[in-house]
Amino acid sequence: MVAKALTIAGSDSGGGAGIQADLKAFSANGVFGTSALTAITAQNTMGVTAVHPIPVDVVGAQIEAVLTDIRPDAIKIGMLFSPELIETVAKALADYDGPVVLDPVMIAKSGDALLQDEAVDALKSIILPRADLLTPNLPEAARILETSEAATEADALSQAEALRALGPKAILMKGGHAEGDTCTDLLLTKAGSHEFSATRINTRNTHGTGCTYSSTIAANLAKGVDMVTAVETAHSYLHAAIKAADDIDIGAGHGPVHHFHGMWS
Repeated sequence: MVAKALTIAGSDSGGGAGIQADLKAFSANGVFGTSALTAITAQNTMGVTAVHPIPVDVVGAQIEAVLTDIRPDAIKIGMLFSPELIETVAKALADYDGPVVLDPVMIAKSGDALLQDEAVDALKSIILPRADLLTPNLPEAARILETSEAATEADALSQAEALRALGPKAILMKGGHAEGDTCTDLLLTKAGSHEFSATRINTRNTHGTGCTYSSTIAANLAKGVDMVTAVETAHSYLHAAIKAADDIDIGAGHGPVHHFHGMWS
């Protein structure tokens, strides 16, 4: 039987991030994708011009419809936007026992806010303890912990430990916002830490990298692989997708990565 995954996230009309990126990543990694939309954004490679949250009862109904029939093998959570949406998603997943990957989406690549300020506390107290893996970039980790961004690998490890103390079983600190020619991601689990490094690629086309990374990890978890292997596989896939992003060159701003780099160019 084919592995199945559910993404609970916002829609990106530009097709590079959110639900659209998640479903592309699921498909490119051999997993059947399902979705529950939390918000609709008017968005392109230049920025976000409007956000319309989906009514919470409709969000809950979407999740229930998928869980009661298709029964995903893993779930990825992205844009949640408001405290009410966070509470709704947590309630809908109360009886789900598969792996959950939480990408704490807060700011779009353009700099536009995708999580209300008043939703940060709800994110920390309600949904973080439900996550098997939390995948923050450095600014998101700092905002959750109410501290400055990690400047060294030691800082990143310390922040990962602080985040894990909030409830997630594992933390993936993404190093794309750090300085230097090498990007290093740090995975912290109960068993210890692992580093995944790659040469930084000089491109403006990195829209949707966080969504793609987390959904690819979820896809691999859905196929039954362990956490370290799932992250390692997703890290390699994302690096190749970023490397091929300029081949498709979508839009005038931050274009998307090439999810199907292994299939067409």
